[in-house]
Amino acid sequence: MKFDTRDLSDKSLIKFYKHLLKPRMIEEKMLILLRQGRIGKWFSGIGQEAIAIGTTLAMRPEEYILPMHRNLGVFTSRDIPLSRLMAQWQGKSSGFTKGRDRSFHFGTKRFKIVGMISHLGPQLALADGIALADVLRNQKNATLVFTGEGATSEGDFHEALNVAAVWDLPVIFIIENNAYGLSTPTNEQYRCKNLVDRAIGYGMEGYRIDGNNILEVYHTINDIAQNIRHTPRPVLVECMTFRMRGHEEASGTKYIPQELFDEWEKKDPLKNYEEFLLEEKIIDQQLINEIRSEFKAEIETEIELAFSEEEITADTDTEVNDMYAPHSGVAIEPSNPSAKTDKRFIDAISDALRQSMRKFPELVIMGQDIAEYGGAFKITQGFVEEFGKGRVRNTPICESAIVGAALGLSINGYKAVMEMQFADFVTCGFNQIINNLAKTHYRWAEKADVVVRMPTGAGTGAGPFHSQSNEAWFTKTPGLKVVYPAFPSDAKGLLTAAINDPNPVMFFEHKYLYRAISEPVFDDYFTLEIGKARLVKQGEQLSIITYGLGVHWALEYLNEHPEVSADLIDLRSLQPWDKDSVENSVKKTGRALIFHEDTLTGGFGGEISAHIAEHCFEFLDAPVKRCASLDTAIPMNKALEDNFLAKARLHEQVSGLLKY
Repeated sequence: MKFDTRDLSDKSLIKFYKHLLKPRMIEEKMLILLRQGRIGKWFSGIGQEAIAIGTTLAMRPEEYILPMHRNLGVFTSRDIPLSRLMAQWQGKSSGFTKGRDRSFHFGTKRFKIVGMISHLGPQLALADGIALADVLRNQKNATLVFTGEGATSEGDFHEALNVAAVWDLPVIFIIENNAYGLSTPTNEQYRCKNLVDRAIGYGMEGYRIDGNNILEVYHTINDIAQNIRHTPRPVLVECMTFRMRGHEEASGTKYIPQELFDEWEKKDPLKNYEEFLLEEKIIDQQLINEIRSEFKAEIETEIELAFSEEEITADTDTEVNDMYAPHSGVAIEPSNPSAKTDKRFIDAISDALRQSMRKFPELVIMGQDIAEYGGAFKITQGFVEEFGKGRVRNTPICESAIVGAALGLSINGYKAVMEMQFADFVTCGFNQIINNLAKTHYRWAEKADVVVRMPTGAGTGAGPFHSQSNEAWFTKTPGLKVVYPAFPSDAKGLLTAAINDPNPVMFFEHKYLYRAISEPVFDDYFTLEIGKARLVKQGEQLSIITYGLGVHWALEYLNEHPEVSADLIDLRSLQPWDKDSVENSVKKTGRALIFHEDTLTGGFGGEISAHIAEHCFEFLDAPVKRCASLDTAIPMNKALEDNFLAKARLHEQVSGLLKY
């Protein structure tokens, strides 16, 4: 193995050696602890250290790195105390996730590291968002993100690279090609000769290097980083290496031919670099012994410090409260309450976005066709002229990458609104929402300041893929807030509140209402409190609890049936939802009908029904009823759609309930 020192001093070369040796010694200690039964699991990076060390040393301390679970050298080279890392691995309270997540599944803004989630590919898009924030504030930074050769088969890999290329983002994408995805060899994972060849398809530069040569890694990444800081663009680097141990220790290595181990053992990054330094008389055996002795003492001390820490005592209030970033949520009143203008639902949404863009210069809006075209529903028409294409961004058709980029923007100090062109398309970004947006604050106390706008609902004959009511997919996911207004004033006040909130909010907008209703709405910026229902109509016989288009269906029904006296509650928010308002109404009327456009089975009405049964049972004069749409997909034909929708069964359900 040849080492090109270029202009590196002997002092620097020794520093590189220390950084390379330390994670190896930590790993060797971890394997001993594993055999002793003092730890339960370990993902070894032995034989791959040169990639983590070389890349990290090439990046500046203020630049973000997004590593994988074999990149211990990233963490040690960023000088994270081993006692804190060990506390993280052992699930202690001083770890980065307070015992809530395992191994390297955490981030730390202090050390500019964002760790992976188990799904591997999603972190690539986070790097896009982090880099975009740097570009927007004109900071000359690069961002570096790792993935393995196995994860390059995921759609997230394609989406993230494509977005970075289209937007000229200064991201270095590192592929650690260690030949096996758990037990699956590369010839069963892809057919291209070299993974780096994929760079051509994205219109970006690509380099294939010896991942076991620390100086080759360092010089390559250093050269790239220096260049893209001033000429932003993404670069793909394939680092060839080999996994010398199992996927994790329990899985073993019997599926790997012995000759491969023999071949790659000769390429050991630490052994070869150490021999080079000895041959060049930059170090000697005495210095090696001194360094090893110093590291050994430090490792023993730091590890035992973590082991001596008390075990966590679970506190339910802390666990529940930590799902969300702190936020008062107190409503902001308009500066001139008398200034109102009649606005349609769609105008109120546009108004909320425009005024939020003015209030928060760090707010970025992203979505398909939202720039010059103004979006599929023309909500952002004129935004580019006022705010520029940097903050009003057309995106490729890649929902997962854009949700991930939105989270990356949030991590790096921005706010983000991401528009799903139709709520149905959210399935393509589901993993990022459920496993990244929703869980990030609980896992490592980092906010996810992202709003996902969801044009939703039926009534337009758009069929199964443009008409779904899918709010219940998200109401069961802790960490998300779910908002669903029914009136223009609520749409504006709740959307501004959602953008103001540092937590991830799924904001549902019934597209049938966009141009169908209007009312006077405050002209000035204002917010409403998320989680508070609205009593639309008062009555005595029953409580109708609904949201979205269901509110208007219920109003229409009550106007047509003046003999029915009902409280009509518009929930407005589904997570959190206003339990007090519902309980107070049901205790007054003694009857409850939960009414929503979503299907009956699995709809959010089931949650409300269960709550009423548990908390209002002694006040009920009749069973809690639900009125919902059919348990089928949504048909296109108007007669079929009308039959599908809950509105078709409202009279029957109300009449039946009033008979008790």
